[in-house]
Amino acid sequence: MLKREIGEAIRREVRIEEGGLINVNDVDISSDLRQATVILGFYGTNAQQRNALNLVNASRLRIQDWVARAVIMKFTPRLRFVLDDSIERGNRVLRLMEDLDKETPPQVPVPKEPPTAE
Repeated sequence: MLKREIGEAIRREVRIEEGGLINVNDVDISSDLRQATVILGFYGTNAQQRNALNLVNASRLRIQDWVARAVIMKFTPRLRFVLDDSIERGNRVLRLMEDLDKETPPQVPVPKEPPTAE
């Protein structure tokens, strides 16, 4: 519920032309419900991604206010927004694996010796 309402608040605050598409990938809430880390995914150019994170951080208080009105909780958590770079890290690992495959010479299979008959 919190994830959906944060996403809705971001959609209202940040226009697509300015920040590209923004997706709330996850929300991690502290055990005392006072802090929440919102993990965001951005789709757009690098300039749009940087601009979007700045816009979301600048709108943090309005987003928190929206969430406080939409979700009834004991405390409204203080939101902290971070960039989800897992896709970039995954792509980097795949590139490294491809590079290793290119550098490794093909292995010649060792023929098995035929069984000896006694």
